[in-house]
Amino acid sequence: MEQGSGPDSLTAGCQAVKRPRDTRRILELLETQHPDADTELRYTNAFELLVATILSAQSTDARVNLVTPGLFKRYPHAAALARATAGELEPQIHSTGFFRAKAKALVGMAQALVASHGGEVPANMNALVALPGVGRKTANVVLGHALGIPGLPVDRHVLRVSNRIGLADSDDAEVVEQQLCRAIPKDRWTRTSDTLILHGRRVCKPKPLCDQCVARDECTYFRLVISRARDGKARQTPLRRSAAGAVEPMRAAPNPGRAGRRAKESSRGRR
Repeated sequence: MEQGSGPDSLTAGCQAVKRPRDTRRILELLETQHPDADTELRYTNAFELLVATILSAQSTDARVNLVTPGLFKRYPHAAALARATAGELEPQIHSTGFFRAKAKALVGMAQALVASHGGEVPANMNALVALPGVGRKTANVVLGHALGIPGLPVDRHVLRVSNRIGLADSDDAEVVEQQLCRAIPKDRWTRTSDTLILHGRRVCKPKPLCDQCVARDECTYFRLVISRARDGKARQTPLRRSAAGAVEPMRAAPNPGRAGRRAKESSRGRR
């Protein structure tokens, strides 16, 4: 699960979030487009998913899946990984990027599991984020997919898609998580994240494939940016929120032009 930059600055922070019932309806549409939505990381238990998710930072799930089979065979549980050194791990995870920091985090995480949790992955957000290398997104991935506890991981795809469509309005992952969780029932949190991630990878890419999107007619970004550009009216100014809460282009102040400047200069001369 990749991490990276936030949503498009064209929409984040300047739009009204859609009503909960509209958010649920749009998510149902997206689920029909991605009925196979699920994490693409391969794992058999919570410990393996925790390791894989830590490795996925600034990498791809496909790349991580090439590395983890050998890693899990050598370190099948937290106690085995806790006995390893960062130097031993680095060459094994080198291809996932940021391998020094990840190796240190993995060993520290495993040692903390052994010392504080009997080698088991805790089914608790606060306990998970206290582990080295584990943030809220990683904790939500493990809770939702491996431990059966509702969680809504927010990565760069969720940020981009939710802000573009208008399901959320922030470039802060935790704020977006809260906005989405308020709109949908708990039993759909993990499914929602998986669907938005897959939509961001396959359709709503940084350069979106809007003609392939089932939610295009509901999308704020398509209406205010893409469709205007296609009509030859590409927006040159930022978006703003109207008094009614709608998102609209911010109009530039009128230019007085040459005639206006001459009138102004003439007025000064009469003083």
